[in-house]
Amino acid sequence: MPDEISHDADDPASAAPLGTAVNTPSADLRADARRNRERVLRAAREVFAAQGVDAPVSTVARRAGVGVATLYRRFPTRSALLTAALDDQLTECATVFDEALADPNPGHGLYVLLETACTTLVTDRGFDTVFMTGFPEVLDYDRERACVEVGLNHLVQRARDAGQLREDFDTADIPLLLLAVSGLARQPPETALPAARRLLTYLFQSFQAHPPSHPGPLPPAPRMDLTGPHRPTDRP
Repeated sequence: MPDEISHDADDPASAAPLGTAVNTPSADLRADARRNRERVLRAAREVFAAQGVDAPVSTVARRAGVGVATLYRRFPTRSALLTAALDDQLTECATVFDEALADPNPGHGLYVLLETACTTLVTDRGFDTVFMTGFPEVLDYDRERACVEVGLNHLVQRARDAGQLREDFDTADIPLLLLAVSGLARQPPETALPAARRLLTYLFQSFQAHPPSHPGPLPPAPRMDLTGPHRPTDRP
């Protein structure tokens, strides 16, 4: 996708710097332009979730029922489109994180936070890429990571102090879990989601200072195709 595009002379977006998202408030757009923008963002969320952030922008435009030029006028770069498409989801994640920190039961707050993260990672390939590796202009990855680490350290320490987590549990164990779950993102959702829940259940029990002696049943183990992209090809 080009990093810069031409704009119509009468388009209010034409004055925006190249490579900058056009954040015209929805109320300032004509009704038809507002509907187009909403359709594009909805389509972008669906396409990026299913195919990842490298999906062709033309696929987004086609799914939204608009021309590629219309999409480019509002979102001059892929990062601009991705930032707008994921804005609501990033806000929801921040809300879940704040709720986990405010939970009077820190162990419960940590579990709900991890469950939400694991579910999102395996059901949204676009978010998986942004969250796990960062993506230019979508978020300040280093700053966000530092903020998350501070919050997680506080939450984990509260859970340890409450006798809910084993003393040798480290906040660095959480990325190990998320990396393992992220590897499921290329599996079909009907396989990836129960697998992620089963793995989280297993590991969270091992994190606890006093694992339940009679834990409830685990989510069922899905049958997975382990060959994936490395499936051997038939030789003549």
